[in-house]
Amino acid sequence: MTSTTNAASPRDLAVVLVDDHTMFRTGVRAELGSTVRIVAEAGDVDEAVRAVEEHRPDVVLLDVHLPGGGGAEVLRRVATRYPDTKFLALSVSDAAEDVIGVIRAGARGYVTKNITGDELVDAIRRVSGGDAVFSPRLAGFVLDAFAGTIEVAQVDSDLDRLTEREREVMRLIARGYAYKEVAKELFISVKTVETHVSSVLRKLQLSSRHELTRWASDRRLI
Repeated sequence: MTSTTNAASPRDLAVVLVDDHTMFRTGVRAELGSTVRIVAEAGDVDEAVRAVEEHRPDVVLLDVHLPGGGGAEVLRRVATRYPDTKFLALSVSDAAEDVIGVIRAGARGYVTKNITGDELVDAIRRVSGGDAVFSPRLAGFVLDAFAGTIEVAQVDSDLDRLTEREREVMRLIARGYAYKEVAKELFISVKTVETHVSSVLRKLQLSSRHELTRWASDRRLI
């Protein structure tokens, strides 16, 4: 991608940091230092909307999974009202449905949380100037979606039947995690995992973990 030459200096950019983990936000602040101006933080959808409305930032660093509806809900509520504010998804998730969903909602880019501080500053600068910025693996998902390799409408329709927690369980089960491993990863009981798996299989009209893994693989969700 070609860099935008008229992008502002990072130190001139006002940034809102949105993530529901306080320790992560603290870490991002420390990593970015004084290279950008973090004017506000938010930990859920409503807080994020208020921060954008109040500060009209240049860039919002937006986690995908947030209490209150997720990053896509933030975008639906404010992106069209504040066209000068750019949104850059910053998430631990590298799942295709998360990438495609937040980009369709209006984000200009998507990077994962293993990005370095210098890379994040550069991504903020480029997004503020109008570039689209993606981690290399994630760019492939977007290209596949536009090329029709991933049936985005079908993915959205199917996933809309699942709650956010069911999606998390579904992805881990499809990746081969045992129930105990899923429970440990998500800090829930094995019985709760079993309940979620039963609900996922019923909603997706599947009959086994094997079918679920194939279903998720076909849709690039794992």
